[in-house]
Amino acid sequence: MKRRALISVFDKSNVEKIAEYLEGRGYEILSTGGTYRKLKECGVNVTEVSEVTGSGEMLGGRVKSLHPVIHGGILANRAKAEDMSTLEEREIAPIDIVIVNLYPFFAGLKEDKTFEEMVELIDIGGPTMLRSAAKNFKDVLVVVDPQDYDNIINEFEEKNEISYEFKKEMARKVFNVTSSYDAAISEYMNEDGEEEYLSVSYKKEENLRYGENSHQDAALYLRNDGKGVMNNIEILGGKKLSYNNIKDLDIAWKVVWEFDEPACCSLKHNTPCGAAIGENSYDAYMKAYNCDPISIFGGIIAFNRKVDKATAEEINKIFVEIVIAPDFEEDALAEFSKKKNLRVLKCQYKPDDKYEYVSVDGAMLRQTRDEKLLEELKYVTENQPSEKELEDMIFGMKICKYVKSNAIVVVKDKMAKGVGAGQVNRIWAACEALDRAGDGAILASDAFFPFSDVVEKAGEYGIKGIIQPGGSIKDKLSIEKCEELGISMVFTGLRHFKH
Repeated sequence: MKRRALISVFDKSNVEKIAEYLEGRGYEILSTGGTYRKLKECGVNVTEVSEVTGSGEMLGGRVKSLHPVIHGGILANRAKAEDMSTLEEREIAPIDIVIVNLYPFFAGLKEDKTFEEMVELIDIGGPTMLRSAAKNFKDVLVVVDPQDYDNIINEFEEKNEISYEFKKEMARKVFNVTSSYDAAISEYMNEDGEEEYLSVSYKKEENLRYGENSHQDAALYLRNDGKGVMNNIEILGGKKLSYNNIKDLDIAWKVVWEFDEPACCSLKHNTPCGAAIGENSYDAYMKAYNCDPISIFGGIIAFNRKVDKATAEEINKIFVEIVIAPDFEEDALAEFSKKKNLRVLKCQYKPDDKYEYVSVDGAMLRQTRDEKLLEELKYVTENQPSEKELEDMIFGMKICKYVKSNAIVVVKDKMAKGVGAGQVNRIWAACEALDRAGDGAILASDAFFPFSDVVEKAGEYGIKGIIQPGGSIKDKLSIEKCEELGISMVFTGLRHFKH
């Protein structure tokens, strides 16, 4: 019985090469639609699927290969006499190779297409044939990626057959692709986020050298819709990004886009160590640097404005891992190029992920991003903040959102003068922030005060105003202590835990 290969692809890259090779090995080539026409033009002796099924394409090409003659030929278990007898009775020839790739739904996500146009990009026949062949991979070689054509040829040339291990690997690849394809469709169709099953669609961009530590494997996966900051970063110079680099630049980038004014954030170990607003990038950087000239060493620097040469010269005075900004002046890039390992990243895409995901053993947690700053401003002391102090309070709360809980940020003149992060009690976080802040004037807390101890400590350091969510059953203690010390206090009604 003559061997058959079914080839039906949207991406027709090198399809004639693999078809000609298989024809040369004695395979009868079956095909559909545009692939059939392409192979015919290239001189391949190809048979249209409709000739085999006896049923022409219908519904504008939506139905071509959905037919028992095709799927019987793919799914029949060659070792099962009953299956082979059924094929013989129904005059169905087995199909030994299936080469199929899918309508470009992933590409469509990156374009400005209507909902109706996206629905038309949902492939039905392709995934069905792929899954059929992948299920029966012991008997059928299935190929979804044009990059594997050469691997098929090499396998034949070296072994004169396709090994079980190779066929299994190709089947694994099919299920991986089709599951991601279906997940992308599910995400696109889902509007309210209330899914019974978590469907996310990402594709591996690259293996990373290692994860958080050198003994941990890691890889970078990008969203298939082309959205998100990491899909839209241009690397202008320096080494490849590491696992820790990517985590850190994500937070630094989110911090600076909290502000409409020119802003700079220096970040170390996933925590802001300096942040400031300025007249321009240079001014914002110098203020952020002066927040903590020690911790900035080896950190990440993010800007929400173009970086000029003067700023680049100042940054080059110290060692940093990454500088990321919407743009750079040419002479700034020339300055940065003096440090060959410095990663210089250009990105004009603002953070827009709707959800955050965290894995725990055996489960995945999903939550919406913390995009809201406050519920309402409630002045709870007789001594109320000045306009300048209130601006510093809002600034401090925006930074608090990105500091690990328990989080305290001490601010003056829209500079994060002291940051206390990740402590198991709030007074320790306050002590850390206040000790570092020097002449800080405003204290911001990510959550309420269960006791008056933070206010007492703030009074020792000359703090003039405090902003916090409020909501403790003992709020009165903190309010009374503020009144006693002449400190203004403002409640926001919204906490910002970050674990």
